[in-house]
Order: sequence, then C-alpha cells, then structure tokens
Amino acid sequence: MRLYASAPPRRTTALTRVPHLTPSLLLAAVLLLVGGLLLASPGHAGAAADPLISRGKPATSSSDEDSTFPAAKAFDGDRATRWASAEGSDPQWIRVDLGAAATVSRVRLSWEAAYAKAYRVEISADGATWTRLATETAGNGGTDDWTGLNGKGRHLRVYGTARGTSYGYSLYEVEVYGTAGGPPPSGAFTVVAAGDIAAQCTASSSSCAHPRTAAQAQRINPKFYLTMGDNQYDDARLSDFRAYYDKTWGAFKAKTRPAPGNHETYDPAGPLAGYKAYFGAVAYPQGKPYYSYDEGNWHFIALDSNSFDDPAQIRWLKDDLARNTKGCVAAYFHHPLYSSGGHGNDPVSKPVWQILYGAKADLVLNGHDHHYERFAPQDPSGRATPDGIVEIVGGMGGAEPYPIETVQPHSQKRISGTYGVLKLDLTDTTYTWQYVGTDGQVKDSAPTYTCH
Repeated sequence: MRLYASAPPRRTTALTRVPHLTPSLLLAAVLLLVGGLLLASPGHAGAAADPLISRGKPATSSSDEDSTFPAAKAFDGDRATRWASAEGSDPQWIRVDLGAAATVSRVRLSWEAAYAKAYRVEISADGATWTRLATETAGNGGTDDWTGLNGKGRHLRVYGTARGTSYGYSLYEVEVYGTAGGPPPSGAFTVVAAGDIAAQCTASSSSCAHPRTAAQAQRINPKFYLTMGDNQYDDARLSDFRAYYDKTWGAFKAKTRPAPGNHETYDPAGPLAGYKAYFGAVAYPQGKPYYSYDEGNWHFIALDSNSFDDPAQIRWLKDDLARNTKGCVAAYFHHPLYSSGGHGNDPVSKPVWQILYGAKADLVLNGHDHHYERFAPQDPSGRATPDGIVEIVGGMGGAEPYPIETVQPHSQKRISGTYGVLKLDLTDTTYTWQYVGTDGQVKDSAPTYTCH
C-alpha cells in the first residue's frame, strides 16, 4: 500500500510521493490527512469528493491472458475479479471509455501480484491522441492512488511499459474519479448495425451465432437498428426468414431499417422476393429497395448495391442528396468499396462513393466480407483526406467468419472471428462507435469524428 500526496504532478509527469511509513506513522498520516480535508475550504477539498465515474463503463485492452480475465473485470467494482494481460510482453495497456468528456481528478489502481514496474496514466478526448497525467518508474504493486490530477477527456488508459514480474499486467480495479463535462451533446442517439446475419441455424445449436448477436443488439436498446445486407442465408427464401432471422433479429423488426445483400437475390421465387415479403414496408417505405430517412441532424440512405448499375437508383440518390437539409449523412449498403477480407475491394461501389463524396457524406456502412474493419477518412480513389468518407465493414452479425487476407491502405483496425455488432453514437455534429462482441465486451473503440 502506498500513500500519495494530493498535489499536482511536477511538470506534467509523476506526482510527489510520501515515503514508505511504518503502520503507526501511516495511521497518523491518514488521520492528519482526513482532518485536513474536513477543515479545508470546499474549493480545496473538492477533488477528494469527486464521484467514481468509471464503474461499469466499456473497457478494452491490448491483450487478455484468456477470456476469463477481460478488461471489463477491472471496472466491475468486484475486487475478486481482475483483468490480466498476455504474459511476457511489453508494452500492454487497458483503457476505459467514460462515455462523455470528463475532468479527472483521481485514479486509483489496485494491482494483483503481476504488477507494473513502470507505467503511465494517460487521457484522451478521441481515443487516438493521449496526454500524460502521471508516470510511475519504480512501481512495487499494491495500490497506487494518484490524486490531485486535472485531466480532461473521454478516454483514460493505463499504459504499462515494464513489468514488475515475469508474468503480464493484472489489475483488480481501475477507479477513475472526476466530474462529467456537461450535459449530453445535442441530438444524441444510438444506432445498432450489422450485416451478414442469419445462418440457417437456431439457438439449439451452440455454434449458432445470430441468436447471440441479436441478444447483444437488443441489450444495447438503440433508437433503431440497421442492417447491411445478407440478412438471411443461403437463398433468403421467405420460409428461411421465418425459420431463422425472425426467431432472433425479428424480435425488433419494426425498429429495423434493412438493406439487401447478394444472398437476397438468390431466392428461387425471384430476386429480393423473400426479403420484400418478410420486411414489407419496413424495407420498401418508398416503394423501392432503396430509401432514406432522417433522425436528428442525420440523413440516412439505405441502398441496394446489387443494382448500382440501375440508372433509376442513381438518379434517385442524386435527387435525394440534393434535397437533404441535414448536416450529417450516412449511407449503408452491402458491397464495400474497400475491404481487407476475402472479397476485397468492390469497384461496383465506386460511382456511388463519388456521388456521396461530392455531397460531403460522412459515413458508409457495409457488410459482404464477414469481419469487422474500420478505415480512416478517404476519397473514392483511396487517398487519405480529412474531408473523406469513413467506411466500416460490419459483416460479423452471425454468418461464418472470413479471414483477413490483404490489408488495404488506411485500414485502421481489423477483427475476424469475433461475432458482434456496431454501436454507433451520434450527435448533431459528431459520430463515434464501438464494436461490441456477443460477450458484451468492447472489442474496438473508434475516434470521434466531426460531420463535414
């Protein structure tokens, strides 16, 4: 156990420490500290009274020793559970998304036997650029209590650079104290998205994934759901929709805004016949398999990428974008222009990208390749640019995973083999998202982008 002084870090690094104390001196020091806090003015005692703001928040890590030691265990309030990293490798990190901008005044770390000899506590507004709050260079385990901090951001991480043992890093609890940065952003709402969903299996099979992705999607309880095609395998017959999709994702069909994939065209009754019969007006609100709608300051466009060569759909898209009055634009369809998976880049989507890019669209969501991937903003020719479109491949809704094959330029994160859903958090001017696995754990957190 260590006691740290409630003072700001020297320069921008570690805080001043109190030397190791005997039990009697430690008790006296604690009593003196408590007495000082009670007598201090509210302005000086505020940091000690700041609430815990990290409990139960989404957490990720550089690695886990195994599935029984995920990052979330360090934020569950249970000191009998813990996060543990993979063994024998530096650096390793654990981070938490506080859910909104906050001012952090204190971070308390409760180490297991596998502790960090050297680490940094860092904070970030967007999860990409980090600012150091505190630095440890001679850690010896136990409890590290960093007080007197003044960090501002949404994401906090503990970044271990040197292990104190031959094992990994392990924390019973990471407790972040501070204050929220203000009311929720204007127009905030959440959307859940996925593609490539209902394999021909049911919950009676332990290997059937779409019951689990549906359960996770429902637990998030978003404003609405959207799908990026291949909703039902293999030939998307109406009977298959009723036997499989309807038993899982069908629970929230009325709140779902779907788009079709190539498997919806294989129906022996005719392309999209089962898809249209099952979803009805949900998928054809404007009489076509492509449509648009608004939510808050967002304009959403669902497209049929099986027929991007149809002049009627292209004319409709141009007219729809010309009429749009919202400040943020998201489009979703099945075939991705960029993908590091087995299907790879699909040029059929490039003309649509050119139209969307010309209209300053912000976000494109796709399926087709059965993995998760996010890209940095880029233009239709694949050049990185701040005013480019952010693309996400979210094809892990339940169909058999595909491996990553050829990593494309500007691909920032790829996950294959882990089923899950996209949790998109949108405001009137910004958007960010998390890839949430069927175990409820956040597998990836994106930066926060501002709409064009």
